[in-house]
Amino acid sequence: MVAASGLIGGFAIARATKRRELGGVALALAGGLAARQWRGTAGPKAAAALSGLYVAAFAGSHPLAKRIRAWPSVLTVATGVALASWTVADRK
Repeated sequence: MVAASGLIGGFAIARATKRRELGGVALALAGGLAARQWRGTAGPKAAAALSGLYVAAFAGSHPLAKRIRAWPSVLTVATGVALASWTVADRK
């Protein structure tokens, strides 16, 4: 659940500090840690696919936020990444 925490935490940090780059640092660190965990549990192909999903979720949360607001958007994409991570790498 590191990836979901990175999406939520990165947004929360950026919003609380009004410094988007600080949120980006948290997002990147969590993404790197999640990728390392995915590689160890599910292999390099799954890690690459889940990392791509992580980046796509971050990017997709922005246009989604225009439709459903910021927090609901972040929580939606974080849930999707958490479910994908659990399905591919964590469920055993």
